[in-house]
Amino acid sequence: MSAEPLTLQSFLRGEVCAAHFPHREHVRMAFEILGRHDFAEALLHYSRTLRSMTARAGKPQAFNQTITVAFLAVIAQRMAQSPGQDFAAFAERNADLFDKSLLRRWYRPEQLASPLASRTFLLPDPPGERA
Repeated sequence: MSAEPLTLQSFLRGEVCAAHFPHREHVRMAFEILGRHDFAEALLHYSRTLRSMTARAGKPQAFNQTITVAFLAVIAQRMAQSPGQDFAAFAERNADLFDKSLLRRWYRPEQLASPLASRTFLLPDPPGERA
């Protein structure tokens, strides 16, 4: 892989290998796509690209619809609350997005790891049901 930073266009064209796509790049590509599309359109493109990436890597089971939708929704909300930031400023203000366990605020680990969560978006647990 080249030393040049990944662009949204190369991401959407599938020109990135899953092995070279750490969580920070997931967040950055989500930020970029949400900056160009409304949430529904961004979700379509983002999830399609991630699903294709995991399939090319021989790990289609690695794609998780619930994690994808939930993270994208949190990123979109944060962007809407503080519009006009570049990614560096956004990342600095939202450091918790780079912690993969962030979704434990709303989901139990076993819920996120379930086959159902991989196939379809699951709503978060009601507050009284979270451990």
